[in-house]
Amino acid sequence: MEQDIEKMVETCSCDGKLVALIVRNGFAPERTTFVTPDNCNQQLGFVVYAAGTQIPRHSHLPLQRVITGTNEVLVVRRGSCTAEIFDESRRLIAEFLLGPGDVILLNGGAHGFRVHEDTVLMEIKQGPFTGKPEKERF
Repeated sequence: MEQDIEKMVETCSCDGKLVALIVRNGFAPERTTFVTPDNCNQQLGFVVYAAGTQIPRHSHLPLQRVITGTNEVLVVRRGSCTAEIFDESRRLIAEFLLGPGDVILLNGGAHGFRVHEDTVLMEIKQGPFTGKPEKERF
């Protein structure tokens, strides 16, 4: 039985632009499903293979992309926190309680977190690391 994607994948948009996307723990589609729009700088999807399938060996071509900003994907490994999502004007537009197994993709605007208990977040973001300031706190 296919899961209802609207219940398991939540989005936060502002002025027509995706700012954050949350994939709830337990979301396991029966077929390959990408939850981000094609124009998103970071693609997040679930690729489904049947038992016995072999993924052909491959490498990725040196395709040049021009990306402005830094997108992040955070996976809650343990604990809980509330993600605060802000628009470009730093106005709070949404909050999401996150728990173990939840994933959040941060695609714009600004964000902060209130940590409710000892928490481990796995962070995946674009590189390379430049050593230059990447954040502006407010």
